[in-house]
Amino acid sequence: MQRMTALFSAALLTAGLVAGQAYAQQDSAQDPAAGQPQAQAPAQDFSDDQLQQFADASQDIAVISQEYTERLHAAEDEQSQQEVRMEANDKMVEVVEENGLDVDTFNAIGHAIQQDPELMQRVQQMAEQSS
Repeated sequence: MQRMTALFSAALLTAGLVAGQAYAQQDSAQDPAAGQPQAQAPAQDFSDDQLQQFADASQDIAVISQEYTERLHAAEDEQSQQEVRMEANDKMVEVVEENGLDVDTFNAIGHAIQQDPELMQRVQQMAEQSS
């Protein structure tokens, strides 16, 4: 169970990285804070399919996060670190989309499970069953 908690901690951490990338890709004139209400969607707005997609994507993102954290520490200068971050963000966005979610929905589910321990437990069970 501790492994699952670590996995979701990593996934939630990386969800923040994905969010930063997604906001950066939006129209630069749009205030990034305008996206915040979507991230506070109630848990009941998420289908079991979406929660399963989140669980699957989170597992992949945790692996990516670990790989790129090691590369980030090995980067020798700020330029190299920025390139590693951008590549990691691109891969995480790709994983989220390959799992059938958009970045906003992934981030909203991530936020919802931080606020709702029962929802987190459901998603953890889904992740355990699919691994």
